[in-house]
Amino acid sequence: MSDQAPAKPEDKAAPKKKLGRVESAAVLLMSLGEADAAQILKHMGPKEVQRVGTAMAQLRDVTQDQVEGVTAEFLEAVGGQTGLGIGADEYIRAMLTQALGDEKASSLIDRILVGGNTTGLDTLKWMESRSIADIIRYEHPQIQAIVVSYLDPDQASGVLGNLDEKVRLDVIMRVAALETVQPQALQELNDILEKQFSGGSSTKTSKIGGVKRAADIMNFMDSSVEADLMEQIKEIDADLGGEIEDLMFVFENLKDVDDRGIQTLLREVSSDVLILALKGADDEMKEKIFGNMSKRAAELLRDDLEAKGPVKLSDVETAQKDILTIARKLADSGEISLGGAGEELI
Repeated sequence: MSDQAPAKPEDKAAPKKKLGRVESAAVLLMSLGEADAAQILKHMGPKEVQRVGTAMAQLRDVTQDQVEGVTAEFLEAVGGQTGLGIGADEYIRAMLTQALGDEKASSLIDRILVGGNTTGLDTLKWMESRSIADIIRYEHPQIQAIVVSYLDPDQASGVLGNLDEKVRLDVIMRVAALETVQPQALQELNDILEKQFSGGSSTKTSKIGGVKRAADIMNFMDSSVEADLMEQIKEIDADLGGEIEDLMFVFENLKDVDDRGIQTLLREVSSDVLILALKGADDEMKEKIFGNMSKRAAELLRDDLEAKGPVKLSDVETAQKDILTIARKLADSGEISLGGAGEELI
């Protein structure tokens, strides 16, 4: 008699892992072809295209069944709708180049940008943070604050990181104090930028900035930079510093997200990023994650954590910020609910 144990069901060839939302979108776009994909991409925002473009570049061994499944889910989702309801006329050049290669991306970019209505301010969203910092480095701090407020928080934090320390403090204080900007002033700034970038239509945005915006920007900064900047803010205005701190959302706040929200979040986070992030988490945070996974998945994650060994603190912080970025996107779309640190941490 053979000593080999009978094969368990899981020892057989396992079915392909179900694709996540972003991977499904990538499969659908690649199934459509360049022309149709271009028409969809031009209605998506920079960060959306970055995520989808990255997923497109990473797709491997997609089966026909998976393609058919994605298509069926899409048709079911939009079957009762009169339109897709998709938003901003923007996308990221760099991600398309990474996903499709120089030649294909160049052709696709040309088709998408023809007739586009990107404004001068919007054009900044396609640029590297260092380049934006160079453009506004010698502008008045109020102009710098308006530009930083207009950018997405993660990009804005990168711009601040490339400015001098004293300038950084001045700008974030001005961002927190901003409520509205006169449309004429914003239009003049937009016109100046359009002369450099050959943009299109006028901007209608006038309400930007505020304490919440300052908190969102600081959420994306490196921990050491964030701590130094917060200390400087409190030295100038302790109440403002406390208000910003209350509105910030950090990795430990995920402990207070409900179970359904954590499960939704975990579907969007890769195992490698999750392992790194949990290397710097306390036991309560780890148990929160383990408790929202299947028993087998939790056991595998525990084993991976133990086997990982020492890691750099900077790598842990980067992984945690990546997860927070996904969490905020899910919160913005209404799929999960987040709260501020002031409400949930002692």
